[in-house]
Amino acid sequence: MADLQDELHSTAEVGELDLDHPEPLSAFEPPAVEPGPGADSERGTDPLARAHTLLAAHPVADGYSGLPWALRRLSWYDLELGESAVDTDVPRLREGHVGALFWSLHLPGGLVGERAVGATLEQLDLVKTVVAAHPEGLRMAHSAAQVTDARNCGRVAVLLGPAGAAALDDSLGILRALHALGLRVLTLSGASWAGENGLTRFGEEVVREMNRLGVLADLSGASDATVRRALTISKAPVMCTRSAARALRPHPSNLPDDVLVELGANHGLCLVPLTAEQTGPTVRDVADHLDHVRDLAGPECVGLSGTYDSGAAHPQDLSDASGYPRLVAELLGRGWSGTDLALLTWGNVQRVLRSADFTSRAARQRREPSMARIAELDG
Repeated sequence: MADLQDELHSTAEVGELDLDHPEPLSAFEPPAVEPGPGADSERGTDPLARAHTLLAAHPVADGYSGLPWALRRLSWYDLELGESAVDTDVPRLREGHVGALFWSLHLPGGLVGERAVGATLEQLDLVKTVVAAHPEGLRMAHSAAQVTDARNCGRVAVLLGPAGAAALDDSLGILRALHALGLRVLTLSGASWAGENGLTRFGEEVVREMNRLGVLADLSGASDATVRRALTISKAPVMCTRSAARALRPHPSNLPDDVLVELGANHGLCLVPLTAEQTGPTVRDVADHLDHVRDLAGPECVGLSGTYDSGAAHPQDLSDASGYPRLVAELLGRGWSGTDLALLTWGNVQRVLRSADFTSRAARQRREPSMARIAELDG
């Protein structure tokens, strides 16, 4: 059995992947987006029309959708035809130029142990059933390459996650099983090994095994101590799937400025939610948070999280998945470049997915599956 505290080595033999010298951010950045001749110089150009043009080339990769749980209360639905009972359906995804969605497997509070595992498996099965029932609009994806393939085929890519830490029932074997079923994001909160005091020894082992598998760590809602420790030990980029700037709005899931700076230094990704509670009641409020996160973490480390169908209230003009062009038009009016917007909507999520795969391939060369048990490490 591999040493439980063994870190991925910093040296690599010829032909191996080197985690301490990962592929640079520039390797994942999209080409600069240049407007048509004279388009940006013409003050009369409609920002909304420009937003649609940009999003047609660089669609939105939405970091969080609560649709699976919302669909459980419906006896019948057709997402390809359109479904007014939820915030998300294929026509509105197309209108909003959404090219990829992370579908949350989060559960209502209070489910733990075997009940949490079972409910998560039911959620996962529901997602696959829904996607299979809507083949003209949706396609499952497990990697950056599959996300791109789905987009090229005119489908919206669906990625599984985040799931809650309770879904593991303190078992790395269950983590591996969920990954084999398609899970790609796990939230590091709601478990004894990821609490207010940070990650325990077992929690750190969970992060190492996630790196080996290619499961991304979601730090939204985690304690500040857990966030900082995960940033320190994770070899892959981390995500905050629903976090804005705490300096602008003091919500517990929003990030303080020093953490945003550290997130940028670690090439992580802050996905700003479109919720009135976390970002404010208007499109301008959301744009303020995006400006703030970009200024502190960098344009390579900011993305979008609709959080639609999660029960949250949304800003005016961003009430469902069709609203993204209005947000991009606001950012264009603030002087965001085409390149920064392409990173915001599509490029940064692609980079993080590719980096997770890169880290996983390197880790599997050096580390066997961990057989650690929480009782052994945490007592």
